[in-house]
Amino acid sequence: MEVMNCKTCGRLFNYYGGGQKICPACKDELEKKFQEAKTYIKENKVASIKDVADACEVSTNQVKQWVREERLCFQEGSGVGIECENCGAEILTGRFCAKCKATMVNQLGNAFGKPKPVEKKKPARDKDRMRFLDKQ
Repeated sequence: MEVMNCKTCGRLFNYYGGGQKICPACKDELEKKFQEAKTYIKENKVASIKDVADACEVSTNQVKQWVREERLCFQEGSGVGIECENCGAEILTGRFCAKCKATMVNQLGNAFGKPKPVEKKKPARDKDRMRFLDKQ
């Protein structure tokens, strides 16, 4: 646990790690803004990212972050989207397009490889035994 200054309002708060470094009051306010943005997109299906940001009084980067986190999604055919982080193709939500996701899954599967079956060793009965010709 650390004591930090909120990046939004400057107040001191206990930071427990993980997530944005903002105080609980600013997190609540940001969540209200998110709900407003979600409602605005439902009502205005062809709204751009800039329109959403202006209407909800948040930055365009914040709207893009919500889209990357898959909390917001634009409608198919709205003409609005963000670019895939890998190839730059336009997507509606998330970080990667379907093609890049499939490629990553294949590469990850190949990295681990499939387990090879364990071959059982056959007992070497007479082959490797020592032989005695004369027993006395």
